[in-house]
Order: sequence, then C-alpha cells, then structure tokens
Amino acid sequence: MSMPVASEDNRSEKPDVPEHVQEAIRTLIEWAGDDPAREGLLDTPKRVARAWKEYCVGYGEDPSMHLDRVFEEVGGYDEIVLLKDIPFQSHCEHHMAPIHGKAAIAYLPDQRVVGISKLARVLHGYARRLQIQERLTAEVAECIWNHLEPRGVAVVIDATHACMAARGVRTPGVSMVTSRMMGTFLEDQRSRKEVLSLMGYG
Repeated sequence: MSMPVASEDNRSEKPDVPEHVQEAIRTLIEWAGDDPAREGLLDTPKRVARAWKEYCVGYGEDPSMHLDRVFEEVGGYDEIVLLKDIPFQSHCEHHMAPIHGKAAIAYLPDQRVVGISKLARVLHGYARRLQIQERLTAEVAECIWNHLEPRGVAVVIDATHACMAARGVRTPGVSMVTSRMMGTFLEDQRSRKEVLSLMGYG
C-alpha cells in the first residue's frame, strides 16, 4: 500500500507578516538602490521577514529548559564530559551579518549529567538571537553552570564573522576564538590545560 505524499496543505503554514514589517524591508531595498516593485523583489519582503523570524527563533525559548532532565545514575563517573565541533549559526547584533562557527562545551559533573544533545540545544537557543560572540560564550557557560551545578564548565567558540569578511576591513578567512572557564577549569591550571587539550587547543 502506497503512503500518502505530504501536500502543501499538510505542512505548517507560513507565518503572516505584518504590513509595516514588509514596508520596512521595501524601504531598505529602495535605500540600497533597487526597486522593491520589480518582479523579482515583489515577494522579497515576506521572505526576508520570515527568514529573520527563523534566524531569531531563540528569543521564543529559555535555553535552560533543555537542562531540566538530568541523570544521577552515572556509575561513579566524575571526569570531563565534552561535546566538541558543534556547528552553529548566529547573526551579529551590530550589522545583522551572519556568524558561522563551531563550539566546544565541557563540564565536570558533580553527581548529575545531562543528555549530550542538550548541550547543543543550549548553544543553539542562545545563538539564534542577535549576538556578539563574547556574550554567546558567556551565556552558554553560565546556563550550564547555574542549572547543572557542576564542578567546572568550559566553553570555547571559534567563529567567522561576515561583518568583517564582507564589509569594513573586508578580511575573509579570519576566525575569532572566545572562551569562558568556570569552577575547576578556572581555578586549577592543570584541569584547564586538560580540557583545552581535549578540545584541540592544547
């Protein structure tokens, strides 16, 4: 028996875009030098608005909710838990230009651990907002510190910024690295060197 094929009607409906939002985008197109009334741009205001609603979906969630479910039966495990090379995308709050990068998130558990996918979800929850990389790094680390109460947290983010590559200084291929260490990883040099080595920065 053949399975039914999903139709356009069965898919989630696209959100309505208020007229004042569309008009703002038309104004930007016109200011940039093009004609918002030409055929290829007629539907662009709606597309851009819906895209930005998707880019910034993180405003509609509390990333800490992903850390609500924890596991205490860990068989005595008390070493570093690390998730690295987590890809993410964000947008810079100064120019609204894309930020592309990867993150490494580690913590030293104190009796409780969390499902590893939840670490990535916390990152994406904060990344899907207008951001600066320094704050993004701090927000991820502090969320894990406050809600898992581990002995240590380490977050390192390595990202490229279109606002630097495509405008201004126009220097592509440059990455920015930020880190936030808390607890044991901040206070103990040996622990900090160990986690950085595991992340690939040793």
